[in-house]
Amino acid sequence: MQAVRPWLVGIFGLALVWTTPLSLFTEARAMEAMAVEAVAVAVEKAAAEEAVLAEQARQIVRRADEQMRGQSSYVVATMNIVRPDWTRSMSMKSWTKGLELSLVLVTAPAKDKGSVSLKRYREMWNWVPAIERIIKIAPSMLSQSWMGSDFTNDDLINQSSIVVDYRHQLVKHEAIEGDDCFVIDAIAKPDAPVVWSRIRLWISSNHYLQRRAEFFDEFDEPVNTLTTSDIQVMGGRMLATKMVMSPADKPGQRTELITHEAAFDFDIGDDFFSQQQMKALRD
Repeated sequence: MQAVRPWLVGIFGLALVWTTPLSLFTEARAMEAMAVEAVAVAVEKAAAEEAVLAEQARQIVRRADEQMRGQSSYVVATMNIVRPDWTRSMSMKSWTKGLELSLVLVTAPAKDKGSVSLKRYREMWNWVPAIERIIKIAPSMLSQSWMGSDFTNDDLINQSSIVVDYRHQLVKHEAIEGDDCFVIDAIAKPDAPVVWSRIRLWISSNHYLQRRAEFFDEFDEPVNTLTTSDIQVMGGRMLATKMVMSPADKPGQRTELITHEAAFDFDIGDDFFSQQQMKALRD
């Protein structure tokens, strides 16, 4: 057998030394690129799925908001402010149009009768008949109590748009009194003019009524809990006629809002929601 020339072995050995690592390196880079692409596709898919779920949650919240107020609304209600050693009741009427216009008139008791709260877009006022003055409500006062109740100015007058001012996340399903509910976290958008940093909502999957809401401050600490009950057909639609707001840190304290009459989706002009109307409105 002919001997292999030493110089030829040297050439082949050198070729193996250089080509084998280069081939492995190229293959590793290709696999790394494929892995990066796969991760990017997975992230994009997850983001798309999250966006779809967020939009579904937003549509559920929007439908619940429309179910509660319609294009316009008129409500006759009683508010019971309950404390451990006393209870006070007020009668009221309220009107809304869309998300931007609302007016609340107190009709009893005598000492509060004629008091009016008005919201027009981002501005709010109170009419105090005892001193015959209109007082503007500053944005810093949104979190303050409305007429000594556990509802805030934001809850009853401003009614910050839970649809517009928050982003939404579907958390789970949970039943309340046998009623299957979507559980949705509404998280305040940056710089949104709202009181609550987060609101957890329980919305019926059957009739889209809000059954419960938990309100959290900027430290994500619970502040108030709203529960609803006594569902009836009123004004041509399903309505929770009893709402109870309970502070998290004040046992034995709550405010009940009980609806007696309601009407929805009627014609009402923007000029009804005016300072002139505040002064002229009577029971």
